[in-house]
Order: sequence, then structure tokens, then C-alpha cells
Amino acid sequence: MTRMFRKPAVWAVAAVLAVGLAFGLYWFQPWKLLTSKTVNDAAPAVVSTGVTPSPGSPSGGAPSPSAVAVLLAEGKLVTHEHDSSGTAQLVRLPDGRHQVILRDLATSDGPDLRVWLTDQPVLPGRAGWHVFDDGKHVELGRLKGTHGTQVYDVPANVDPTQLRSVTIWCARFKVSFAAAPLEA
Repeated sequence: MTRMFRKPAVWAVAAVLAVGLAFGLYWFQPWKLLTSKTVNDAAPAVVSTGVTPSPGSPSGGAPSPSAVAVLLAEGKLVTHEHDSSGTAQLVRLPDGRHQVILRDLATSDGPDLRVWLTDQPVLPGRAGWHVFDDGKHVELGRLKGTHGTQVYDVPANVDPTQLRSVTIWCARFKVSFAAAPLEA
């Protein structure tokens, strides 16, 4: 056995295996399959655009439309690469800014997860895993956590009504963990 470790070829193979293992651990980050983080941002109160006050009452008991966010579109998350659930909402704030709210999110952790607004349709199953980087997309930021309710600001120079879906995108592997169609 000691004679085997004296051969340079054995050391070369061991070095290649060690480098390969280190690279694999860095690239795939398998420990993230076992991690979870809950984030609950303060989400604005939201009213749907279809809310109308009742007769005889200025607000009908509902919050004043100027004090709450208006729901423009929403959709349920569709599982792609990893089991996921929750709802994505696109809202307009009273000051005119837009936000995407991921409510009751539950997904897996992964390397380099991002939240994107995209112009691509949400397709079920494997057909939907890779479509979101094919067209226009706007990154809203890194996924804050794997569970909870999270709020992401839409950049001011983006017209979110021209985009039709939200995806939790793994930038490292160019795959969607989950996506939601944004429907009015």
C-alpha cells in the first residue's frame, strides 16, 4: 500500500479527484437542499381593481383606494424544477410604483436564485423549465427566502403591464424553480 502512494500517477489522480470534488461542491451546493429561510416582508394592503364602494358610503367600509395598493394581476406558482407553491401578485402602490409580492411562498433553496418578471408564458412541467431567458426579463433581485411573503420592487423604468409572468430563476443552472402567470 505504501509503495502505491510513492507513484506520481497516484498523486496526480488524487489531486484531480480533489479538485473535481471541490468544484462539484461549489457548483452544485448540495447542502442548500437541506436549508430553508423564512422571510415575511411587510406587504402593502391590496384591493382588486374590481372593488367598488357600496351606495351611500364614500368607501363602503373598504380601505380608501388611495391608501392601498391596487392589484393589477396575480397567479398561482406552477412547479418546475423544484416543488413550489404560493401566489405572485403585481400591484401598483399609491405613489405609482409597482411591486411583485410572493405570498405564502414555499420552495427549495438553491444556488443563485433570482426573481424575474418575464414576457414568456408559463408552461407546466419540463416544457416550462428553460423558457424564461428566451425573451425579455427583468431581474427584481435575489430570492430573499424559501418561505413566507416577500416584496420586490419593480424598477421605475419598467412597464410591468408588458410582462406576463414571474419566475423563481436559478441563474447558475438557467432553470426555473417555479413560475406564475400574471392574469388580471
